[in-house]
Amino acid sequence: MQLTAPATRRTGIRDTDGMAVASFVLGLLGLLVFNVFLGPVAVVLASLALWRGTDRRGRAWLGLGLGIADLLVLLAFMQADGSVSWSF
Repeated sequence: MQLTAPATRRTGIRDTDGMAVASFVLGLLGLLVFNVFLGPVAVVLASLALWRGTDRRGRAWLGLGLGIADLLVLLAFMQADGSVSWSF
């Protein structure tokens, strides 16, 4: 007697797809606000999604690129302003 249904999909594929989408959204949002936090999170999520074999590889690559762009924007603002944060 079997109490659970057999797995029809690879375990964790849904999680990696979620990581790919989250990295894309956080990378996109990071271009506007909180790029010091959202950029590295987007890079880590995209890397994990790619490493674990997501079906949404395009989203993961975009998330990785946007996360790196977030960090580059932060560096450009730091160079232009001469500080780590923005002054109001």
